Amino acid sequence: MILIVCLDTRGGMLFNHRRQSQDQVVRQDMLAAGQPLWMHPDSAKQFAGQEGQIISDAGFLDKAGPGAYCFAEQDGLLPYLARVEKLIVYQWNRHYPADVYFPVKLQAPAWRLIQTREFAGTSHKKITKEVYLHEEMS
Repeated sequence: MILIVCLDTRGGMLFNHRRQSQDQVVRQDMLAAGQPLWMHPDSAKQFAGQEGQIISDAGFLDKAGPGAYCFAEQDGLLPYLARVEKLIVYQWNRHYPADVYFPVKLQAPAWRLIQTREFAGTSHKKITKEVYLHEEMS
């Protein structure tokens, strides 16, 4: 699977069961691959008008197969990381309050950074997109 997450500079994902931020440009970038994007129904709410491009299912991480694009905003990712072929991280480049953090340090030898791109979003002047390969899967 190709896992997509949005993180602050400390790896924070959620605060009090709410996403830290959302950005229209990031959502468009996620859909630019032209592949269906799997996600939890709570995440799907921010993709209104693009329902034909998303697959909303509470068990999406169990059901998505190899090569499937999956956008995750919730806790409980650790059991699925062994299936991640590629990881796409959108960095907000800010500190936010968080009580749910991404469970893995993105460093060698397990993860190899293969691409970095910075762009302006609608909610942040600078968003960094990082693409990592999981070395055990590549």
